[in-house]
Amino acid sequence: MKLGLGSYAYRWSIGIKDQVPANPLDAFDILDRAEALGLEVVQYADNMPLDRYSEADHHRLYEVAQDKGLILELGTQCFDADEVDRYLDIGQRLHAKIMRVALDEADSHVPVTELAEQLRPRVEKARSKGMKIAIENHFNYPSPRMVELLDAVNDDHLGVCLDVANSICANEWPEQTISMLAPYTINLHLKDYEITPDPYGVGFRIHGVPLGQGRAPIAWTLDQLKHCPADMSVILEHWLMLDEGGLDVAIAKEQPWIEATTAAAKDFVGGR
Repeated sequence: MKLGLGSYAYRWSIGIKDQVPANPLDAFDILDRAEALGLEVVQYADNMPLDRYSEADHHRLYEVAQDKGLILELGTQCFDADEVDRYLDIGQRLHAKIMRVALDEADSHVPVTELAEQLRPRVEKARSKGMKIAIENHFNYPSPRMVELLDAVNDDHLGVCLDVANSICANEWPEQTISMLAPYTINLHLKDYEITPDPYGVGFRIHGVPLGQGRAPIAWTLDQLKHCPADMSVILEHWLMLDEGGLDVAIAKEQPWIEATTAAAKDFVGGR
């Protein structure tokens, strides 16, 4: 398995919504961070939208990545046929093998037959460009529906970007999600989480922790994916939340968190 850095590992350092630092990281900075961590892959997600970069930038990203020994992947959020087409063109410039598409609540209201019909020509385009499309199980797209969609398209260039924790939001426990989606998995997102009771007994909250420090069944998950290609990319992320300390405090925590996550991931996948 090839360990990689997901751009969401630097959610706060890049900036998101109304939380933007004075000097946000750019796509080239992420390459530097991945190299320093000793990783092999960088996956740019929707928080680092590559369609805001020029074609010349895309070619330069690939050249810099090559110099650093890094493989590039890219992704979008929610299914938009025109955007997927644009990103497949970008992916070709990056020599990417994986394009991740995260489906969410809006996509869950589109009939599976309709979404499959829109996906088929994009999967064929991905094949022609040497890529596969990996659909991520995101917060509000139920896994049984995703299986229905994958079976409807029925193409070996369409699979799952399996996230070990996202589908808790869709009322699925991780073991349930992973068991359903493991046979279709071509890309993996690793993160960890803890469940902490409220001090006053008012329920509980699910929050992120560095990999190996929480409840995510990481070793069991990897066992379920033994059938996957040996060079499948495993993308590292985390759920570092913005707390009362504000943006600067969150940014200061990101590097220690991803360093701890990377060290744990290397132990988990070592020898597999």
